[in-house]
Amino acid sequence: MAELHDLTALEQGAAIARGELSSLELVAHHLARVDALGDTVGAFVTVTPELARDAARAADAAPVEGRGPLHGVPTAVKDLTLTAGVRTTFGSAAFADLVPPLDADVVRLMRAAGLVSLGKTTTSELGCSLYSEGLVAPPARNPWDLAYTAGGSSGGAAAAVAAGLVPVAQGSDGGGSLRIPASLCGLVGYKPSRGAVPGGPLGFGAFGLPVNGPLGRTVADVAALLDVMAAPVPGEPYLPPAAPDGGYLGVARRAAPGPLRIGRFTTPMLADEPVHPDCVAAVDRAAALLAGAGHEVVEVPAPFGPEAWPLFETVWYVLALTPVTPELESRLLPLTRFLRARGAAVSAGALMGALGELQAQVRRGARRTAGCDLLLCPTLAAPQAPVGWFTADGDPERDFDRQRRFSPYCAVFNVTGEPSVSLPLGRTAGGLPVGVLLTGRYGADATLIEAAAQLEHASDGWDRHPAIWLAVDSANVNTSGVGRSVS
Repeated sequence: MAELHDLTALEQGAAIARGELSSLELVAHHLARVDALGDTVGAFVTVTPELARDAARAADAAPVEGRGPLHGVPTAVKDLTLTAGVRTTFGSAAFADLVPPLDADVVRLMRAAGLVSLGKTTTSELGCSLYSEGLVAPPARNPWDLAYTAGGSSGGAAAAVAAGLVPVAQGSDGGGSLRIPASLCGLVGYKPSRGAVPGGPLGFGAFGLPVNGPLGRTVADVAALLDVMAAPVPGEPYLPPAAPDGGYLGVARRAAPGPLRIGRFTTPMLADEPVHPDCVAAVDRAAALLAGAGHEVVEVPAPFGPEAWPLFETVWYVLALTPVTPELESRLLPLTRFLRARGAAVSAGALMGALGELQAQVRRGARRTAGCDLLLCPTLAAPQAPVGWFTADGDPERDFDRQRRFSPYCAVFNVTGEPSVSLPLGRTAGGLPVGVLLTGRYGADATLIEAAAQLEHASDGWDRHPAIWLAVDSANVNTSGVGRSVS
C-alpha cells in the first residue's frame, strides 16, 4: 500500500478533486513528516502548522468550480521569498526576526490557486551561495546521503521534496539555485525564461538574473506549479513570454515536441575545471535517449568560456548588496561579508561595463549555437559535495572559487535569460543522483517542458526515493488521517 506522500502533487490534487482525500488530511500527513524529518534534512527555517491547517480547511470548503489541479496540495515557500505575517529571514541571522507585512507576487498566486504552504524552506544567506548552511536553521542535507549538501540557494526546498515532506516547492534561481539542488537531490528544478514569473512587488529585477520557479519530482508536477506562478503582473521589468495553449501542464502531458536539433557539450563555461565522468555519463545517457526519441543531437561549442567569469563575478558581488543596517553587518557570514565588500568597491562605471560586455558575450554565444532548439550539458562538474566542504578552510575567497568550479554551467543561462531545467538522468556508482541540464531558447518554455517530459518517459521515469523516504512509520504518527495509506 502506498503512503500519501508517495503520490505526486498532481495525484494528490486529483484525489482531492475526486473526494477521496481532503487537503486537511494531506497537510496533517506532511506536517507529521516535517516534524519527524525536517531538522534531520535541514528543510525548514520556519514551520507554520496552524496557518497550514487553516488554509487546508479553507481549501476544502472552497467551491469546486474553478479549482486548479493543485488545489489543496501541500507545498512550501523559500525563505528568501516575502510571506506576509510569516517569519522570513533571508537565511540570515541579521534578519532572524523579520516578519514581512506583504506577500511576494508568487506567494499570492500560489495561495490563490489553493496550494497550502507548510512553512519557509532553508536557503543560503541572502541567496549568495550554492549551499544552504547558515545560522538560522540546520544545514540543508541531501536526503539520499545526509553527509552531502542539498545545495543552494533553494537547498531546503530540494531537501523537503526529496524527503517527501512536500510534493512540490517554490524556489528561485539567480545562478543555478533551483537547478543545483535538483541535480544533487534527484529532482526536476526549473528556471523559467526571464519575465515568465513575476518577481515583485519589491525589487528592481536584479539585472534579470534571479527568477522564481518550481521544484518537484516529475516534469508534470513542475509544469503544473509553473502554470500557477506564470501569471502576468503589471509593472514587471521584463515582458513575459506567451503561455502555451492548454498551459505548461498541457504540453508536459502531450510530451511530443516534434523533431528538434539539440546541441550537446560538456566543456565547463565559467571555469577551466575537469568534469567528473559520472556527469559526462549522465549527458551521454540523455543524448542517447533524445536521439532515440527522434531528435538530432549534435556537438556544439560551449556558448561561453571562462573569460566570462570576471564579468559575472562583478555582477554577483553587486547583487550581494542587499540593504543591511550597519549594526547588523557583523551578524552576516564571512562569505556574505566578503561578497559585499567586493561589491561595495565596484564603481557604477565598472558595473555598467560588466553588464555591457556580458550582453556582448550573450550575443556571441547565441551565434555559436544558432540553429539549435535546445542545449544539453551537465548541471554540475561533480556529482555531489559534502556538507561543510565549501567552507572547510575558512577562506571566503576560496569558498567562492570552489563554488565556481563546482557549478560552471548553470549561471550562464541566468545571464542569457533562457529557460533551463535540471533533470535526474544519472546516478553515481553509489546510487546518488546526477543531473543533466537541458536549456531552451528564450521564451520557448513550452518546447523545453515538452522535451523534458518526453525525456522522462523515454527514461522510464525517475520518481525514485532515498531510504529516508520510508523512515517514518505511519502507524506511529497516525492522527486525524496522518499516515493514511492509499491503494
